[in-house]
Amino acid sequence: MAKIIQFTANHPPEKFGLQRVSARKGKDDKAQLNLFAGGKVVRLNQLSLFEEALLLDEQGERAAARQRYLKAITEGDCIADAYCNLGILESQDGNYAKAIDCLTLSLKHDPRHHEAHYNLANLYAEMGNLALARLHYEISINIEPQFSNCYFNLGITLAMIREFAQATEVLSKYKELTPAEDHSSVDELIVKLGEMK
Repeated sequence: MAKIIQFTANHPPEKFGLQRVSARKGKDDKAQLNLFAGGKVVRLNQLSLFEEALLLDEQGERAAARQRYLKAITEGDCIADAYCNLGILESQDGNYAKAIDCLTLSLKHDPRHHEAHYNLANLYAEMGNLALARLHYEISINIEPQFSNCYFNLGITLAMIREFAQATEVLSKYKELTPAEDHSSVDELIVKLGEMK
């Protein structure tokens, strides 16, 4: 008989959410105010095709962003990043097969693309394929060991497949990487997992 783990969250961390590539690899990604919110994108040769697509994507203009990501791919601009973000758009439209195809094409161009592995893991978890979700979370952690959301999601996935000891270990690692105010829900979950061992 299965035992249901009640999990109440005061400040739930992001989980099973897709992670958009928000800046070109190798560029400075300091936060900056968007002075042109709602403005029309005019190509002045300052933004690459990928950056134009990202700007459109962040403004919610998904159809235009999709076209720009495809053009960026065609012209060889940040191919892995563009496929990754295109996969997110497909997933948001419920096209899971196309989303997985885009994310695997991202990995074809960059097998160590952290966001593509993380997003694939989230999609597989959402679709109930926990073995593939676990695999991609673990790969993502190997590539980017400081990304805390990945530990949280892997911990939840391990709990779902009844590997409680490993889930507790992974959630403890999540706690090491996050501020103390984010720990109350995770502490509660770890206690409940300890009771199930």
